[in-house]
Amino acid sequence: MTGFNNPQTLWDKRFSTPDYVFGEEPNAFLVSQAALLGKGHALALADGEGRNSVWLAQQGLSVDAFDFSAPAIAKAQALAAKHKVKVNFTCSDWQSFDWPSAHYDLVAGIFFQFAAPDERVELFEKIKGSLKPGGVLVIQGYGKNQLKYNTGGPGKLDHLYDEDLLRQAFAGFEVQVCEIYETSITEGAGHSGMSALVGFVARKP
Repeated sequence: MTGFNNPQTLWDKRFSTPDYVFGEEPNAFLVSQAALLGKGHALALADGEGRNSVWLAQQGLSVDAFDFSAPAIAKAQALAAKHKVKVNFTCSDWQSFDWPSAHYDLVAGIFFQFAAPDERVELFEKIKGSLKPGGVLVIQGYGKNQLKYNTGGPGKLDHLYDEDLLRQAFAGFEVQVCEIYETSITEGAGHSGMSALVGFVARKP
């Protein structure tokens, strides 16, 4: 789900195409952290058409995923069937999702910068609460310099990430990776070209 304050009908329409808007391949940063992901139960939040949740299932994890767009969920289910893996998909926004307490060994949030700063605080608290002690959080987001590029993201400075924001939001977590970098990405038509990125991996105490 990458809906940056856009009406849901627009995202439903955008996802109602044969092509996968953000491609069928998993996010490169998520893949690069494979050694830290472990096993067990994972959540892919706001996972759109399923590219990341399907990949996590291929790694042997038991995976839950949600998105607010029904057409996106339908395509995610088709992608899971194509790769012969099982993912428990739920059509829900983050506010309505049933966040289980201390349940997940891994939470992956890839480009979920639709939340305004006040909402983001609540969302981050839900993420923290849903992780088991020792559970791992993986975040890939757009950094502050993304406004230089027209290659994806919310286009709003206060929705973008930097190192201080994430370290403060997850204070007390053991930070494994915190990278601020710029690179060219190819994730379907939705994310394509030079981008300012933040990669963050942290373990809940």
